[in-house]
Amino acid sequence: MYILNTENVQKELASYIGRLLRDNFGRGPETVFVSIRKPYITVYLRNFFSPMEKVMMEEKQETYIQTSRDILMKSLIPEIKAYMNVLTGESIGEFYYDWNLHNRTGMFVAISTDPTALDELSNMDFAGKKDLFEEINNIGQQAQKVPEEVLSYKLNERTIIVIRTGLFITIERELIRMGQSEILRTAKRKVEKRLLHNNMRLESILDAKIDDSFVSWDFERDKSVILFIINPNQKGGNELDK
Repeated sequence: MYILNTENVQKELASYIGRLLRDNFGRGPETVFVSIRKPYITVYLRNFFSPMEKVMMEEKQETYIQTSRDILMKSLIPEIKAYMNVLTGESIGEFYYDWNLHNRTGMFVAISTDPTALDELSNMDFAGKKDLFEEINNIGQQAQKVPEEVLSYKLNERTIIVIRTGLFITIERELIRMGQSEILRTAKRKVEKRLLHNNMRLESILDAKIDDSFVSWDFERDKSVILFIINPNQKGGNELDK
């Protein structure tokens, strides 16, 4: 099977995701930025908000918007993963998503199952990585507990990903077993995103303005993804590096 080069794959994925969201949500994002750095495919959506959602936000119905999007995403994720499989030739094992409704932005993160894909990234360092590790642990401690493992990678000049595993406490695991994952997800969104958005140290650690931060969880894997979209100091600009 012929596989497109990375730049063309990114463009094709961006076009596909834009169409898919428009067809299912009634309105697609204004811009879709796709970045591929194996084993990660990250998607950043800007100005993604329907007229109905705008009305609901004005009526303080944020939780309803999140719930409605969650329902739609359950049906879309298998389709997105299948398309990524075909287009990249990679088997997509994990998929995460999150929204910042006040910013009208969103993110998807897909992770391939290739066990060798992390070899290159694992050997790469970036400024602030050690301090970021400590601050993520501090955030985890405030929210529930220090994760058993924290890994972070700079995927490009605008995108930093943090992978946490072993972060659920006993009562959270029990809620998951009881089928209360959606209630847990709603609560964790509010708590962890508040801790991320109100954290004044992160920008200093990364030496960059944080344009957006997202967090999502895989309850079965006891795993979480945090994604930072940054704007490096003195560099400016609004476009993601391609």
